[in-house]
Amino acid sequence: MLRHSADHLDAERPHEDEEQRDQQEGRKQLVLDGRPDLRHAAHEDAQRCAKQERRERVRAIEPHFQARVYSTLVRSPARILVADDTPANVRMLETRLRHEGYDVVVARDGEEALATAHATHPDLILLDIMMPKLDGIEVCRRLKSDRDFPFTPIIMVTAMSDTKDLVAGFEAGGDDYLTKPVDHQALVARVRSMLRIKTLHDIVQAQTRELARWNATLEERVTSQLAELERVGRLKRFFSPQVAELIVRGGADDPLASHRREVTVVFLDLRGFTAFAETAEPEEVMNVLRDYHTRMGEQVLAYEGTLERFTGDGMMIFFNDPVIVPNPVERALRMTVAMRDAMEDLAAQWRRLGFELHVGVGIAQGYATIGAIGFEGRLDYGAIGSVTNLASRLCAEAAPGQILISQRVYAEAGALIDAEPVGELHLKGFQRAIPAFSVRRLKG
Repeated sequence: MLRHSADHLDAERPHEDEEQRDQQEGRKQLVLDGRPDLRHAAHEDAQRCAKQERRERVRAIEPHFQARVYSTLVRSPARILVADDTPANVRMLETRLRHEGYDVVVARDGEEALATAHATHPDLILLDIMMPKLDGIEVCRRLKSDRDFPFTPIIMVTAMSDTKDLVAGFEAGGDDYLTKPVDHQALVARVRSMLRIKTLHDIVQAQTRELARWNATLEERVTSQLAELERVGRLKRFFSPQVAELIVRGGADDPLASHRREVTVVFLDLRGFTAFAETAEPEEVMNVLRDYHTRMGEQVLAYEGTLERFTGDGMMIFFNDPVIVPNPVERALRMTVAMRDAMEDLAAQWRRLGFELHVGVGIAQGYATIGAIGFEGRLDYGAIGSVTNLASRLCAEAAPGQILISQRVYAEAGALIDAEPVGELHLKGFQRAIPAFSVRRLKG
């Protein structure tokens, strides 16, 4: 990408100020023509002023593009190609342009102008119409058809009487013109105007490319996020949200790999469901299960539990895996009490339909082996161990509306709950009696 001078970014500067400055510079030029020493000093001073002006003008560009425009579009000083076969004209134009702080390269015929343009990539071209080998009109036509120069401004230089040549120059792609003999003020004004337009065009092009890059990046991100959401959505049909998101994110540890962790396990099922299912219509059974699963599932998600599975009227939920959470026992207790409250509303609705259904809950805490269970194409994320058996047996012993917890859960809960002992229970699969407690309410 060509870098172009920011010496001409000030499109907002009033024309009156520019004309007044040009008149002052024209008078100064008359003095300098007779004093070479002053001309050299003025040339250095002009370059310093131009650099300072460029810095000030670049700061006026909108913030999002200041650094990018300054680093990629600004060339200091701007480079101008002067193409003319008359040495006197070349010297005059070169002297005046260098005095203004520009970098000047020259060509003495049409072919040399094309070669020099490709070699130096000028920011602006002053092109004499009448030149040997290739005239200025043909040079202009070739440059404008070249993808490297379609927006490089070309000022045609012609005799005042060459109207046809001037029209032909514009038709070939010329942007402006100067008549011979070239007036100093007109030269400076047209050069500044063309460079200002060129630089503003380059800024727009840079912004367009930047926006295109941002759009492409945004599209990639949106596509990636949509794909991830779709994948999570599919995985959530088989896994809990926490497991699904861990699978999608990936990482060093495979969340489905077998591992051991301390978890709090909750079992719950409907009391009276077997008798109800034997007498109710299939549609009624499905409606009851749908309402039950919906209300219980809301609490599972609210307390960030991992739903291992549905078993008709039963559910198994555990806490602290795959995502480690603070106070898993407290979460389990708050969730099950909220479930019991929600079941009271459901039970009242079902009772009006003639169905007597309630929920029983068992909670235990301990270590379990956790990981993917099943086969490729159909996996569950499950926990296996005595803690799951204990929660299941406590659930089976629970009366309608009762939450039975193990001694370990009771000790962990402390002052959180109001609970009463129910004695030692002889549970299937356990050789010794298991102390159990019934949760009446939450204290805090």
